[in-house]
Amino acid sequence: MKQRAPRNKTITIQLDEKQELKNRLATVGTLRNDRDWTDCVIHGDIMDVLKELPDAFADMIIVDPPYNLSRKFGKQFFSKKTEEDYEAYMRSWLPDVCRKLKDDGSLYLCGDWHCTSILQRVLAENLHIINRITWQRDKGRGATANWKNSMEDIWFAVKNPDNYHFNLDAVKMRRIVKAPYKTDGKPKDWHQSRDGKFRDTCPGNFWDDISIPFWSMPENTEHPTQKPEKLYAKLILASSMEGDTIFDPFLGSGTSAVVAKKLGRHFVGCEIEEEYCLVAQKRLNIAEDNRTIQGYKDGVFWERNSQPYQ
Repeated sequence: MKQRAPRNKTITIQLDEKQELKNRLATVGTLRNDRDWTDCVIHGDIMDVLKELPDAFADMIIVDPPYNLSRKFGKQFFSKKTEEDYEAYMRSWLPDVCRKLKDDGSLYLCGDWHCTSILQRVLAENLHIINRITWQRDKGRGATANWKNSMEDIWFAVKNPDNYHFNLDAVKMRRIVKAPYKTDGKPKDWHQSRDGKFRDTCPGNFWDDISIPFWSMPENTEHPTQKPEKLYAKLILASSMEGDTIFDPFLGSGTSAVVAKKLGRHFVGCEIEEEYCLVAQKRLNIAEDNRTIQGYKDGVFWERNSQPYQ
């Protein structure tokens, strides 16, 4: 086995902990036996799991499905489809996922430029689309005959456009003030602290403050498309309250469940690949004692590389 660098913090599963982690997972069988499925990682296929979960149980849903690209996820392989077949694939499960949302709930659907128009079309058939978030995913090699692909989308939708949660004060961005204007000798729209001059601003729908997990970050895993904890923290804080339940039908390495736990929410996550379920459960165990989220401190989100004491 290749020796890791001393500073490599990537979360992996050791042989001696595998069975204990596996014992904590839920399955379709245990759900049928009336196991409490709240705050658990469900190892199973989404189509089977959706049949067992009640409708309208989730206050918020985060969906990060396979994008329309050929990619291996552990032992699973997703093959790129024609646009028609990918749209049919989305319709095979997304309506059922939307039925799990409460009447005042919100859903966030992740995608890239290849499939985002399909996501918008299918999502609009089931919910009311409120906005599209575009976030900078600046990682990977540059393209030699094209623009480097460094953006992804998250579609924000609700069941009832007249009744949904959006907690503005919970997701404000703390920005460094480079031109500190004053009125009558007092700061105008900014405040002075021992760390510098800052302004807390309303969040927009373009996010350029997200760092993709890499080998020296404690949240990093070997999942090929892991979403950052800071990214999901913004969604969860904006569209849920403490004690609410967050559902993720494509849990992957567990980011949504981990962030929900760190922020005082309940979670239900479904993942077909056992290895990722184990990683998710290990991350949840770690979150028992460590509730920190990179880039989020003192109730505000900081610009990239601006948070003090990092």
